[in-house]
Amino acid sequence: MLRGVLGKTFRLVGYTIQYGCIAHCAFEYVGGVLMCSGPSMEPTIQNSDIVFAENLSRHFYGIQRGDIVVAKSPSDPKSSICKRVIGLEGDKILTSSPAGFFKNHSYVPKGHVWLEGDNLQNSADSRYYGPVPYGLITGRIFLKIWPLNDFGFLRESPNGHRFSDE
Repeated sequence: MLRGVLGKTFRLVGYTIQYGCIAHCAFEYVGGVLMCSGPSMEPTIQNSDIVFAENLSRHFYGIQRGDIVVAKSPSDPKSSICKRVIGLEGDKILTSSPAGFFKNHSYVPKGHVWLEGDNLQNSADSRYYGPVPYGLITGRIFLKIWPLNDFGFLRESPNGHRFSDE
């Protein structure tokens, strides 16, 4: 009797560990569901929208200009940020203050990306903390799940002109 109970218990623990490892690999390497908070990505992503982020692009250097990514915040490593990639390593970026009065050029160094929110007047982004190391990117957002009336692939940046060499 005791042998049967111990056998079932060990089998249950073994399956739990196996499925836990599979779930960890799926969320780490394939992707997951996230809730974005804050106004920095409006109108593309509203506060409390639920999105799907895939994690394969970051492993294969598949991040491109215009992609919306999830990254560890350079100013607070315990939190994550959702921003759009404006520049890749080697790019020359025209930056401006949030009010738009002061403009200058910045270069994106090797191994970094330039991230900005779509809501330029209400976004703490690379204009404040500079280029973000590629290693801080955790995934690429491509699908909005909630609200259902806005379900689908994410649209282009309302600031599309930011991608051209100005």
